[in-house]
Amino acid sequence: MERVDLILTDIKIILTMDENFNEFKDGDIVIKDGKIHDIGTNLRNKYYGKTLVCKDKIALPGLINTHTHGAMTLLRGLGSDNPLNVWLEKYIWPIEGKFVSYDFVKDGIKIAVYEMLRNGITTFVDMYFYENAVADVLNEIGMRGVLSTGILDFPTPGAKNADEGIQKTINFIKEYSSDYVIPAIGPHAPYTCSPETLKKCMDVAEKYGILYHIHLSETENEVKTVKERFGKTPIEHLESIGILNHLVLAAHVVHPTEKEIELLKKRDVKVSHCPESNLKLASGVSPVPEMLKEGIVVSIGTDGTASNDDLDIIGEISTAAKLHKGVKMDPTVLNSKEALVMATRNGAKGINMYDKVGSLEVGKSADITLIDASEPHLNPLYDPYTQIVYSGKGSDVDTVIINGEIKVLNKDVLPISREEVLDIAEFWKNRIENN
Repeated sequence: MERVDLILTDIKIILTMDENFNEFKDGDIVIKDGKIHDIGTNLRNKYYGKTLVCKDKIALPGLINTHTHGAMTLLRGLGSDNPLNVWLEKYIWPIEGKFVSYDFVKDGIKIAVYEMLRNGITTFVDMYFYENAVADVLNEIGMRGVLSTGILDFPTPGAKNADEGIQKTINFIKEYSSDYVIPAIGPHAPYTCSPETLKKCMDVAEKYGILYHIHLSETENEVKTVKERFGKTPIEHLESIGILNHLVLAAHVVHPTEKEIELLKKRDVKVSHCPESNLKLASGVSPVPEMLKEGIVVSIGTDGTASNDDLDIIGEISTAAKLHKGVKMDPTVLNSKEALVMATRNGAKGINMYDKVGSLEVGKSADITLIDASEPHLNPLYDPYTQIVYSGKGSDVDTVIINGEIKVLNKDVLPISREEVLDIAEFWKNRIENN
């Protein structure tokens, strides 16, 4: 028998989410050196080591959230029920200008990390300020984050101008790259970044081979603004300055034209779909079925908690699946398997990490989410994909493993306590309300 680090045994159903949707009933997952060492059935007689009995659990790859602003947990609920530009300009940006600091971001990301782990998220893409604070938390807790400083042409809490934001990103790449911290570059959007800034950011992305994360075609107002300034729609504008390529992860993409969808496909641009944020801010409904039909990699993002207002990615994929059925008046659109792919396999492809995460396969990182299938609302369990997407909730997540290490067990988040999270939230609520 071979000694290994961890054996997950008696798993009710393993949904590998690989290209063939392979499944194992009453299966086992064997973990060694942070990776999936073996997967299948009747493996207990081949290995020994720490064992976790997973009866009544459904195993999935760790869920991937491809767009959020983590530390905005501290702004949750502020300025709700307003258009995006009013929400940003009247509520969010003034408060950020006054309060955002290393400590603010470090505290805010702790709440986000707790919430994401509790909801089965093992990797997330973040765009905010003081990402060194996020990195410090992730390295301490052991969670994966693709991190970018938001770069804009006007002063932000993170930098006085775009060039300083770009230099901070370069410094961040050199100082913080690790197994848990994956640097990215984050030009905010085509209407807040000049063509020169967008191109400088792409130069950095190409030099270091990192993700280029940008808000794109989110609102009708954005489309109008970009057309007035540059004579082109947002995606056509990026194409005209040579920005579109395989490194780009575009958040939202609510208002692309047919021609722009063709451009996204041609340039292998990835898309992060954030349906609940788009609905709450009345930004519109992204043409996800059309993009998927064209073979564009579309993943799922929660967006920040000030505009969603939670980090429940299972709820997000459920909303996505039902939303597009309603819009198309077609119950076959975006079926449950396709929806779950968005939060797993496509999430990994969207961040160019499918060789490491996004499916349960031998040799990949042991990032695993276990769903408690004994919950009454998940039964009778005829089809696990259907039950997770249409009946499941983030609170059904029982166990979360990242790099072979248990981070959530029996629905208890191990690296950070619920009490600490609540204390942080109350502290910053009092500060913001009293200043």
